Amino acid sequence: MKRKRNRIVINFERPASPRDGSRRGGLGRVLLIIGVVLFLLVGGVVAGGYFWWRNYQSSPAYTLAVLADASQRKDTATIDSILDSEKISADFVAQVRQRTTGSVLNSLWSSQIDSALPSVTPKLQATVHDEIVKELQRLTEPAAGKPFILVALVIGRFADIKQENNTAHAQLNIRNEQLRLTMQSDAGRWRITAVQDDKLAKEISDGVIRDLPSKGGHLQEEIRKQLEKLPK
Repeated sequence: MKRKRNRIVINFERPASPRDGSRRGGLGRVLLIIGVVLFLLVGGVVAGGYFWWRNYQSSPAYTLAVLADASQRKDTATIDSILDSEKISADFVAQVRQRTTGSVLNSLWSSQIDSALPSVTPKLQATVHDEIVKELQRLTEPAAGKPFILVALVIGRFADIKQENNTAHAQLNIRNEQLRLTMQSDAGRWRITAVQDDKLAKEISDGVIRDLPSKGGHLQEEIRKQLEKLPK
């Protein structure tokens, strides 16, 4: 008859103690706290970014970004909602008057152009609009094909904007060229009311001269000569 062997089993596992349970519970609480803190941080960043973006949308810089994007997409409706052609045209006339003060052209302007101005004004506005749109499309070419949010975030690198209450003056520096804009806030949106650019001014001046009545051929030639003599 075989004897039954007695086996001795040694348990190498340490029996669980209440202290182990408390350690696991403590680790869980630490992880939970870290998770809550991370959630609050991420939520704060997202909320801060959202409110910053909402505030940025009411700034002149955002409007310039919209204008640059619309110019490259040839979105005429959006461009027209930003350009106040009537005020820009009136300001252009004032610029020419100021530059011609004391010159022969000033007397010619006062005596003859003013009488022709009512018939020229609609054409002037169209000329101003078309020339500005062409200039904007040329200057904002670096924004072509770029996501709008990228254009909006980097516009500050190309525009020096100084805002005072409801008026802002922006100087665009693109491709070693400068374009100075005056903007006005109206009902929470910004519109361009004046443009200063020597190259653009000459092109618009030529357009105005072409739009004068044909009987003023001699006057057109005299105005062109006088404009060419004016300092830039």
